[in-house]
Amino acid sequence: MRSQTAPRASTKHHTASPCGRKVLHADTKLGSACRRGPEQRWPSVAAGASQAGRGGTIVREVLSGPERTKLDPGDDRAFYDVPRFVKHVDKDFLDKVTELYRQRIPEGGAVLDLCSSWVSHLPPEVAYGKVVGHGMNAAELARNPRLDSFFVRNLNREPDGWAAADSSFDAVLCCVSVQYMQQPERVFAEVYRVLKPGGVFIITFSNRLFYTKAIAAWRDASGYARCQLVKQYFQSVAGFTEPEVLTEVQPAGKAAAGAGGPLGALLGALGPLGGLLRRSSSDPFYAVVAYRNFKRE
Repeated sequence: MRSQTAPRASTKHHTASPCGRKVLHADTKLGSACRRGPEQRWPSVAAGASQAGRGGTIVREVLSGPERTKLDPGDDRAFYDVPRFVKHVDKDFLDKVTELYRQRIPEGGAVLDLCSSWVSHLPPEVAYGKVVGHGMNAAELARNPRLDSFFVRNLNREPDGWAAADSSFDAVLCCVSVQYMQQPERVFAEVYRVLKPGGVFIITFSNRLFYTKAIAAWRDASGYARCQLVKQYFQSVAGFTEPEVLTEVQPAGKAAAGAGGPLGALLGALGPLGGLLRRSSSDPFYAVVAYRNFKRE
């Protein structure tokens, strides 16, 4: 997850960021306890969910203890301390993310962007009721022009108990960061809690990653296996709809006609071969999407 570290829920307060957006602060006194060595014992995800008290019901653990480990067990706070004002995937991938958001997030809705950074992938022409960002680096989040407010939190240390009301968001997003989650069952349960009935959770990822910070279950898996893993994260929480896996997003309406310019038209004329050529020339696109309780029409 791209960010700085983990505040504690009991000490949160609001101030204004240098750019005028609301920032949720918390206790940042994280000493040696932040360091996860090979000996780390992970708490039962079911126990964690019951302690949080209000999240979705976790019906099973997806990952074993070894599958949650990282090659770099050091403090995530130190790893993400320096802002990275770069894009981690290519334009073609990000265009698909934006088009997926355009098609699945209701206009005027409330949006929570998990593991966000300095850029937004929301469609620029669509207005939303509010956009809240989460990340690990406050400097990156403060540069994001679409965020109305943001909070810094290490989801590997505090995966639930967020300062967000039950059923308060129409969409929760997570772009190219699910591979770093060491307690995904509890994160997904918390997402279920903050989503409104019919709200959507959109996970997007490619084959790019900080290899030493990705969990063992993800690092050397194929694209297919990673999609199946994210599907299992959704299925570990009671109440999500059947997860939908996407490897392509077609522009809707008038945008479809001019998508990709002349090259896009040529590849489109080639049919399945054109699709294969397009995918081989850019970062592979994967999305796994599910809704709380039901899909809105």
